[in-house]
Amino acid sequence: MDRELRKPWLVAVWPGMGGVAQIAGTYLVRALEMKQLSELDARPFHASQSIAVKDGLVQPPDRPRSVFYVWRNPREGRDLIVMLADQQPNIDAARYGDALLEAALRHGVERAFTFAAMATPTHPSADPRVFAVATEASAIEEADRIGLTRLAEGEVTGLNGVFIALAAARGVPGTCLLGEFPFFAATVPNPKASVAILRAFAQLAGIEIDLAELVADARRIEKGLIEHLEGLQRAARLAAGAEAGSEAARTETDEDEEPAELEAASETGPPTEVVQRIEELFRLARVDRSRALELKAELDRHGLFREYEDRFLDLFKRAS
Repeated sequence: MDRELRKPWLVAVWPGMGGVAQIAGTYLVRALEMKQLSELDARPFHASQSIAVKDGLVQPPDRPRSVFYVWRNPREGRDLIVMLADQQPNIDAARYGDALLEAALRHGVERAFTFAAMATPTHPSADPRVFAVATEASAIEEADRIGLTRLAEGEVTGLNGVFIALAAARGVPGTCLLGEFPFFAATVPNPKASVAILRAFAQLAGIEIDLAELVADARRIEKGLIEHLEGLQRAARLAAGAEAGSEAARTETDEDEEPAELEAASETGPPTEVVQRIEELFRLARVDRSRALELKAELDRHGLFREYEDRFLDLFKRAS
C-alpha cells in the first residue's frame, strides 16, 4: 500500500506562450517517472470554441483533461504532485481553480507553484532568466537568494497567475516561475526557457532532475531561432531602408521649397511623419510582438531608442 504523502508541493501547468510551462511540467512528470494520482472532470469549465473537420465530417470534440501525477521521494525529502492540463478553462476559471485546490488539499499540499513564460527582447543565444512572483515575502526572498529575478511590475495572465492567488486565499503559499524567451518566438516551442524553470524549481524543492534530454532539444531549437531572428532582422532593415529612401526623396524635394520649416522641425524633434510611423509601429507591436523588431530598427535609424526605451520594454510586461 502506498504511504501517505510527505509535505507535498503542488505544481500546476497550463498551455501558454512558447509551450514553456507545458514542456517543463510534462518533462518533470516523465523524468521523475510520476504515477497518475487522479483526474478532475474539467468538462464543466470548458465550452468548445471550434470544431475539427475531417473529410467533411465533424469530429467529436476532445475531452479537456486536468490530470494529477504524484512522485514519492525515495529519500527523506518532500513529495511532489504535478497537475497537467491540456487547456485553459474558458468558463468560471476561479471555480475551476478552487476545484483543483480542493483535490490537492486532500493530499496535504503545503505550497503551490505554477510555471509560465515571459517574453522579452532577449537574444535566443542568451541564458534565459527566471522571473519569480510570490504571494508571500519569504518566498520572493527565497527566490532572490538563488538568483531569480523578481517581476517588479506587470501582470501574469491566465490560471498561471490566478491560481497562486486562489491558493493563497486557501492558506497555501503560491509562487509562479516564469521562463524568459525571445518575444518574436511566442508560437515556437521553447525548451530552453523550460530548462531554466526546472533548474530553479529543483533548487527550491531540493530535488535532482536529469535535464540532459531537454537541454539537447533546447540546443536544436535555439539554432533554428537564431536563423529565424536573423531573417526577421534582415527584413526589418530592408523595410527601414526602403522607408529611409522614400523619406530622403521627399526631403530633397522639400529642401528647395521649405528649408526654414525643415530647420525648425529638426530643432524641435523628429519630423511629424517619423513620429507617426513610430506610433503606428507601437500599435502594431502591441498586437503582434514580431513587429517589435521593425519598431526597434526604426527607432535605431532615427537615434530615438533611448527616448522610447521605457515604452518599448513595456510591450513585454505581460507574462503567460
